Amino acid sequence: MARVSVEVENHIARVTLTRGDKMNALDPEMLEAIVAAGEGLMDNEDARVVVLSGEGKAFCAGLDVMSFGAMAGNDPEELLMPRTYGNANLFQQVALVWRKLPVPVICALQGVAYGGGLQIALGADVRFAAPETKMSIMEMKWGIVPDMGGMALLPQLTRSDVIRKLTYTATSFDAAQAADWGLVTEVVDDPLAAAMALAEEIAGKSPSAIRAAKALIGFAETHANDEDAVLLEESRVQTTLMGKAHQMEVIAANLQKRAPIFK
Repeated sequence: MARVSVEVENHIARVTLTRGDKMNALDPEMLEAIVAAGEGLMDNEDARVVVLSGEGKAFCAGLDVMSFGAMAGNDPEELLMPRTYGNANLFQQVALVWRKLPVPVICALQGVAYGGGLQIALGADVRFAAPETKMSIMEMKWGIVPDMGGMALLPQLTRSDVIRKLTYTATSFDAAQAADWGLVTEVVDDPLAAAMALAEEIAGKSPSAIRAAKALIGFAETHANDEDAVLLEESRVQTTLMGKAHQMEVIAANLQKRAPIFK
């Protein structure tokens, strides 16, 4: 059965986890399907923004327990150590592919986002969550550590003491607490509707400027201790946008009080 659906319409790519009957739990086929969905959008010039969501009552309940049992019999080094996606293995790429995409990714959360499900959400640029959503860095429950990119993503979003408490205890927390910690952007009654509304707004902006902005933010985050490099990159990126077709269309549209049309 299909694990993930991808639909691109009006420059918005809708990526939906479609194992709703299993709370979108992650089995090997779903891991592969999520990565394939993200990789398939890397060079899609029609997609200007991605909305990532899960069908049914949960975004993603984390690793499928039966799959966990099957994988436990494999050699951990052979399973985890090969870098099959640049700097990441398959499990890490499930979350990191959304951060690596050149366009913004907006995630809609409902029900639960546990373990790997939470780490997938952390790979998005923006996260909307329904008030009742429960989250957890669940791995310690099974005697392991977060290994799906969480340790590359969490320090960019929240404090060290919060990461340590959540990792050590595997305790669950609600959307309001997640927002206070910086793990959720906004708590809303209808996260998918909020995600789509923001996606429509972003899709109407200059495609080249949006892509440049995501890349620049990523550069600034990874060079936080090198102010000179960040300032130089700001200037370099700006030179690629100023006076080019997309910026000139934005200016014309503003002056003419109409929506821009990008080619």
